[in-house]
Amino acid sequence: MAITAAMVKELREMTGAGMMDCKKALNETNGNMDEAVEFLRKNGQAKAEKKASRIAAEGLCMVVTKDDQTAAVVEVNSETDFVAKNATFQEFVKAVATQAVNSDAADMDAFMAEKWNEDASKTVNEALVEKVAVIGENLKIRRFEKVAAEHGCVVPYVHGGGRIGVIVDVDTDVVNDAVKEAMHNIAMQIAALNPKYVSRDEVSADYIAHEKEILLAQIMNDPKESQKPEKVINGMIEGRISKELKEVCLVDQVYVKAEDGKQTVGKYLEEVSKAVGGTVKVKRFVRFETGEGLEKKQEDFAAEVAAQMNA
Repeated sequence: MAITAAMVKELREMTGAGMMDCKKALNETNGNMDEAVEFLRKNGQAKAEKKASRIAAEGLCMVVTKDDQTAAVVEVNSETDFVAKNATFQEFVKAVATQAVNSDAADMDAFMAEKWNEDASKTVNEALVEKVAVIGENLKIRRFEKVAAEHGCVVPYVHGGGRIGVIVDVDTDVVNDAVKEAMHNIAMQIAALNPKYVSRDEVSADYIAHEKEILLAQIMNDPKESQKPEKVINGMIEGRISKELKEVCLVDQVYVKAEDGKQTVGKYLEEVSKAVGGTVKVKRFVRFETGEGLEKKQEDFAAEVAAQMNA
């Protein structure tokens, strides 16, 4: 497979590795981007964390709550940031979120086929098509998730004017303003530091095994570290895995408002539980970020103008 400059550029942006290293990785993997990332990680030329999502597409995330027990978050994409700031678009996104919080749909197909709450003569998809015609730009209802608390409450949070939407499902014996304020702080933590799991209990054995494989390959590719005894190498791997889990597991993260700069989210939750006289735990959370995993259309206006002049 021919390796293009655009492929090298994309891999470099994804991994932070050097241009020649990226080119070599693509050649070694016949242009397979995911395998190239793995190749760079194993050779220590890419950052250890998972491939970052490419935040590029425009639009909004919005959270709507029905009551203390029910909330939904949606992501609706637009082509431009200009439209994302448009009041008509924002009202439509709010209507979609309201639709979601009242929906029993299990997936996007079922959701799009539902009767539109604001006009039962059309479906959600038909309402979207009409809005595209009004706004004059391609729009997409990309995803939604509804959260219903079984024992406690849900707490919503929207960051950056709709760039990130978070719902925290709180398992608690006590539901009051103090608990909601504490969970708002936790939602801000989730928005800022993007944990993948609530705790280590959720981390699969496959994930751990895969990360250990990557770390071992990195060590074996290091002339100095590879000469260390097997016991030492195993200890290094365990230490690095533990460090990584502290970054991806919410309760192990350092709480962003910790006065001592050391208190973990888990310790903060214990503190809150003691203060309100009941157990307060994060059962689950949902975090949507606008454009997560999507690639923005690259505009080259100079080339466009030149092409029109030469047409």
